Amino acid sequence: MNTDRSRRDFLKKAALGGLGLGVVMHTSLEEQVACLTQRVNRHSAPSDLKITDMRIAQVGNVPIVKLFTNQDVYGLGDVRDGADQRYALMLKSRILDENPCNVERLFKIIRQFGGHGRQGGGVSGVEMALWDLTGKVYDVPVYQLLGGKYRDRIRIYVDTPAVKDPIRFARKMKERVDQGFTIMKMDIGIRLIKDIPGTLTNMEPYGGMQGWNGEYGSYGMTMHPFTRVQITQKGIEEMVKYTAAMREEVPWEVPVAIDHLGHMGLNSMIRLGRAFEPYNIAWLEDLIPWQYADQWRELSRSINVPTLTGEDIYLKEGFRELVEKRAVDMIHPDPVSAGGYLETKRIGDFAEEHGIAMALHHASSPVSFMGCVHVAAATGNFVALEHHSVDNPWWEQLITGPEKPLVRNGYVEVPGGPGVGVELNEEAVREHLRQDEELFAPTEEWNKRRSWDRQWS
Repeated sequence: MNTDRSRRDFLKKAALGGLGLGVVMHTSLEEQVACLTQRVNRHSAPSDLKITDMRIAQVGNVPIVKLFTNQDVYGLGDVRDGADQRYALMLKSRILDENPCNVERLFKIIRQFGGHGRQGGGVSGVEMALWDLTGKVYDVPVYQLLGGKYRDRIRIYVDTPAVKDPIRFARKMKERVDQGFTIMKMDIGIRLIKDIPGTLTNMEPYGGMQGWNGEYGSYGMTMHPFTRVQITQKGIEEMVKYTAAMREEVPWEVPVAIDHLGHMGLNSMIRLGRAFEPYNIAWLEDLIPWQYADQWRELSRSINVPTLTGEDIYLKEGFRELVEKRAVDMIHPDPVSAGGYLETKRIGDFAEEHGIAMALHHASSPVSFMGCVHVAAATGNFVALEHHSVDNPWWEQLITGPEKPLVRNGYVEVPGGPGVGVELNEEAVREHLRQDEELFAPTEEWNKRRSWDRQWS
């Protein structure tokens, strides 16, 4: 052994570790080792990790998942906005005492308990927390675990809720441009014109257009082909006033998409889509339910505006028919219900093989928003990620880590820290907990499995 070289290496490391030469000569071996290893990950071997607990913090309509381990490391994820936290809690008994770094193995255990729409939120939230945890254990960002990144910053598109006046709405869209956003989406639909006589046919049976009452048979709970609501020529002209006013304020160079058009059948959507063609719309979103792939293909081939759907689809299998039939021009998974980070990347890769681009839907907490940034960085055919909380003054306060504001000139920088690169600001989370909720309250009642889960004999 070359003792001179060993001594030089030690002194170099001591200097890097912050241990001055004079101090080295007058400290114990234990103190020297402690200083030299101060930046070393203190977690034991990943093979020794075990999941010991799952708890939830309900912030507004978003349940934030926290997975605890037998070491000083934890993972964070979201159950999708508007979903029940019990979608995640029922999975706790399936993953307790498991090694969280075996993400794909655990995903295969729990994936059967997810479903389309918000029902995918539990599986997705747990999967996200597993990746965050694994990144922290190995001290690498999630995008690296997904295969590396294609880009260093992620383009954001901003959602803009409706204003019931074309001119005022157009000015609101112009404010988004002034904020630096380079892609926007406007929520306009037939609810903006429903009180104008002669614009819609067959609204009477529904007595209104409330979409969140959850009552079977209401307008909001009836799939588009079955409402039999139709838009008239006058209705189309009233709708077009919104896009025409928008283009008076927003430069043509800025892509603008349209969402929430309403629950109408294929024919009305084709007529409306054609009316929007002169305004160079970036995409028309969720015109009809995603389940009707053949209708989507007919719709996409009938209009010269890109079509997009997918925020309620769970797993890659749910996208298969739409992609293989090229029924839509773009796909739009929400990682917080599609199955999590890796599953969303798989969905994007599958679409890319068929020449279809991917935008990402998101309307949950900043924890999964920054996780979606990693997915976007790691997926080649990515276009833009939705920001649904621009107008919420406390939303960004829920996390620490990335420099604020998160969005600058329409982009988010991909964080380089371990996991998704954020931690919770528990003081802010506590301030905005849903009424009567505790911060990560105990969940022992979910520790024991009570069913035989195998789906085959």
